[in-house]
Amino acid sequence: MEEKTMKKRICSVFLAMMMVLSAGCGQAADSAAPETEAPKETAALEATEQTGGDLENMAATENEDVDIFEGIEVAVNGAGVAVHDPSIKVYDGRYYIYGSHMTGAWSDDMQKWTYIGNGYSASNPLFENLFAEGLDVFEYAGTYENGSHSVWAEDVIYNEAMGKYVMYFCTSSTYIKSKLCYATADAPEGPYVYQGTLLYSGFTAQDIDTTDVYEYVDEETAASTYLSGGQYNNKLWPNCIDPAPFYDAEGRLWMTYGSWSGGIFLLELDPETGLVIHPEADLENEVDPYFGKRLIGGGHNSIEGPYIQYDEKSGYYYLYVSYGGLERTGGYQMRVFRSETPDGEYVDMNGGYPSIGYDHSKYGLKLSGNYYLPSCKYAYMATGGQSAFRDTDGKQYVCYHSRFDRGDETHEPCVKQVFLNEEGWPVLAPYTTKGETIAEEGYPAEELTGTYFFINQGKKINDKIAEAELITLHEDGTVSGAIEGTWEAKEGTCYMTLAYDDVIYSGVFCRMQDEAGTEVLTFTAAGDNQSIWGVKY
Repeated sequence: MEEKTMKKRICSVFLAMMMVLSAGCGQAADSAAPETEAPKETAALEATEQTGGDLENMAATENEDVDIFEGIEVAVNGAGVAVHDPSIKVYDGRYYIYGSHMTGAWSDDMQKWTYIGNGYSASNPLFENLFAEGLDVFEYAGTYENGSHSVWAEDVIYNEAMGKYVMYFCTSSTYIKSKLCYATADAPEGPYVYQGTLLYSGFTAQDIDTTDVYEYVDEETAASTYLSGGQYNNKLWPNCIDPAPFYDAEGRLWMTYGSWSGGIFLLELDPETGLVIHPEADLENEVDPYFGKRLIGGGHNSIEGPYIQYDEKSGYYYLYVSYGGLERTGGYQMRVFRSETPDGEYVDMNGGYPSIGYDHSKYGLKLSGNYYLPSCKYAYMATGGQSAFRDTDGKQYVCYHSRFDRGDETHEPCVKQVFLNEEGWPVLAPYTTKGETIAEEGYPAEELTGTYFFINQGKKINDKIAEAELITLHEDGTVSGAIEGTWEAKEGTCYMTLAYDDVIYSGVFCRMQDEAGTEVLTFTAAGDNQSIWGVKY
């Protein structure tokens, strides 16, 4: 520990002198993926998911990493609420965030949030009647062993044909036995009125007749297709949670969903009713008449929280997912794929995608994992459970929840602006948004050179924290310090490239504020499914 701390102190001193050493301050996370799912019903998480995420009022733990950046002010995110699997929508100029555990909140700036409702109670104002007698919202999935309920990953879309705000969510009791449901409201803050069930998963030979499966697949076919030894074959078929509806470029309504198990699936929805349109079977294209089309994943490898967003400028559909286990040390992280059509094929920067039996750490552009940047009081950990949205001014954002390197599972929602590089791949701003606007015409050349804190997120899935190293961008286009390479800024634009170790990273420069509100110049770029960030003071 003494050697590691000394190296970090050296980095701080040399930054102040505007000199760079090649001594490392830490490396991007690298390790093998976890082999089993960390169930969302883990008791330790249940206790913390519903606590408020007010880190500023929590006692700081002894952590040598807190003040290693000498002279740089530090701060915490300070969102003020805990929203797991967050999804943000903009209605009438106000931001609404929805997430697991019957949670909803609103904000005027995407930084400080106020609860609408939170937690499993019949008096939660976000919902009208989930616990009403006779509705059987939780009857199929059941409850956890301790008797508690689960409502996961609520997502809301305004359905113009229905004239309603429609919330899609799931109830679950195990890592496979779940059902997708929907509710409607006349206002974004609710109350949302339960309407019914859309899909079931995790059924066995004994309870499949309590589902609606036989309406779309005959009994013999269902037994041979969905079951193995009388049990649900979750290696091939989805866990019906994490629903995310979206409209495509032609106005068709879709829903992607899935978690671990058989992977990520897609179904079309009827815009007049919000209900599932079950497709014709197409084995060649992996289209099932009940569950819809498998997009990526399978074999019970970690992948969940799918969210698809269409971008008019690039013409691509972007599929965001999370890898790893959701707990603080589970290596939770965000990945992205893209497709020219809503139903795929979704591929990564190298043209690949994870399928059954894959080493999934190789696939998908990794946007964010565990990291520690200057001005962060705590390292960010388990950054995932994401969604994406476009603001009314055209800016695009990714919202996700993050835990922190402080020894517990407390989490908060984070919102970062996302930019598209010249090749049309998303790159995340290094810091949570404070209203920054990128200069599309670029920045003065003399401001771009100098010493940067540098992070490479890597590709691996583990609990290691990517920590900043020092590099210098020189006027002659070379890069020295922790990495050796070249860089270039495209004149008259915000676009840039940085090349080292035979990989070209393409991204943008952007002036913004760090976590403590200090003005910094940053770059963010992607190459070979990896993301790099740079921060200059």
